[in-house]
Amino acid sequence: MRGRTQLCRDCRCRPLVAMRTIVWFRGKDLRVTDHEPLMRGSTTGEVIPLLVLEDSYFGSGDRSATDESQGSRGKRPPHRLQFFLDAVTALRSDLEAIGSTLVTVKGRATEVVPRLAREWNADAVFAQAAVEPGSRRRDDVVAGALGERFRLFGGETVHPPGTLRTQAGRPYGVFSPFAKSWRREVAQVPAVGTPARLSRVPDNLVAIRNPIPDLVELGLERNPEILRAGSSEADARLRRFLKDAGPAYKADRDQMGIDGTSRLSADLKFGTIAPRRVWLEARAAIGETAGGMSFENELIWREFSYSTLWDVPTILTTPFQSDFEGFPWRDDENGWQAWVDGLTGYPVVDASARQLRAEGYVHNRARMVSASFLTKDLMIDFRRGERHYFHYLTDGDLAQNTAGWQWTAGCGCDPQPYFRIFNPVSQGERFDPNGDYVRKWLPELRGMPSEFIHHPWDAPDSVLRGAKVRLGDTYPHPIVDHSVARERFLETATRHLKRSPGSQSAPLRLPMD
Repeated sequence: MRGRTQLCRDCRCRPLVAMRTIVWFRGKDLRVTDHEPLMRGSTTGEVIPLLVLEDSYFGSGDRSATDESQGSRGKRPPHRLQFFLDAVTALRSDLEAIGSTLVTVKGRATEVVPRLAREWNADAVFAQAAVEPGSRRRDDVVAGALGERFRLFGGETVHPPGTLRTQAGRPYGVFSPFAKSWRREVAQVPAVGTPARLSRVPDNLVAIRNPIPDLVELGLERNPEILRAGSSEADARLRRFLKDAGPAYKADRDQMGIDGTSRLSADLKFGTIAPRRVWLEARAAIGETAGGMSFENELIWREFSYSTLWDVPTILTTPFQSDFEGFPWRDDENGWQAWVDGLTGYPVVDASARQLRAEGYVHNRARMVSASFLTKDLMIDFRRGERHYFHYLTDGDLAQNTAGWQWTAGCGCDPQPYFRIFNPVSQGERFDPNGDYVRKWLPELRGMPSEFIHHPWDAPDSVLRGAKVRLGDTYPHPIVDHSVARERFLETATRHLKRSPGSQSAPLRLPMD
């Protein structure tokens, strides 16, 4: 059907000779290595790399252009914007190193891309396929204007989303069978590499490009705590992880006080490294080890989240589990503000809040503890927490952020049971036993001995005085009693789910395309 974009999965199709191809970079594919559209374009003749600087990247303008800008998610994301701009600058340098450059043009992609394709007499426009529903709608508009000249290739995930199905032909609603199917079906196709050389972009096209905005121009200050962006930085992070932390990943990944994870989440979000390359290099380096299998499992969770978003785009605004629709979330502004500011009186929850705003990153275990506290101890709508995290996260990714928050709240795709409620004290004692994570982000508790650092209210007065901690002054009392809040949530959730038409074991709503 004209106007519906299709993913080109046949990489062996014979290209036409001496074509002029626009390779359209779209913000989640900011690399030159293992970039299928770029490599395919380089085999057809002349390549013009293009990136449209849409207002949506900067949290302003038309809110229908891409998912990055929808609703309150569209506020200017300071950490993600810094990483994005640095990654775009690095991409331009990488393209220049192989003889080309990046043409950056301001405007709305649905108007700019078809117009430039006409003005530049382009034979084709190649791009990496997108999963987010707003981006898919954008691509449908461009496909309607360009027809068969517009071709999409994979690369945002290892395996094409929306293609793995149960024996009944339905999308997977449970992770374990999805992972089994993924491991069985995924093709170990090698990375496509980097073009040895690209054609020079004509001077008249370079002359029309708009400069890449800098943070000062946008009224933002550079945050030195944000990871450095670009493919070379992503490559270095991957190498360090596989050498130093990869073998022990299964044992260390949940420990909040150590550097036991890959820190590749922002790189994968912006595509400064290809997920296929991460997967292949991890298999080659740590293979069938416990750490390697655990890391692969996390990559498959990412694939599962993307596939779920592809099949069920409504999860961006509604619970995947329909029984949770109409759940009586509480309007607790004081609790919300304490959670946002890191002043709940629960050290791990507060440390995660402060890490988020300072670094644009939160350790995954701390994310789960924080999300559980907001949605179950405070009973505040998961969507509010999801939007807050999305705003500050450098790795803010619609598919994974939405999936993570719904999973913790108990209303997502293959979620933890609603009655599983993280105890913020025991989680801290188990996954930050020495209190290193808490001490890093809560300087007011640095003097507390490890025995009491996750529950300072139990410390004797002499210990508090020695640590220079005055509860209610230098550090708050807990804003809720966890045991009481837990019972409140369980009672409320049980009552609500009993009134629902089905139950959490009822068939899931998984509409087909």
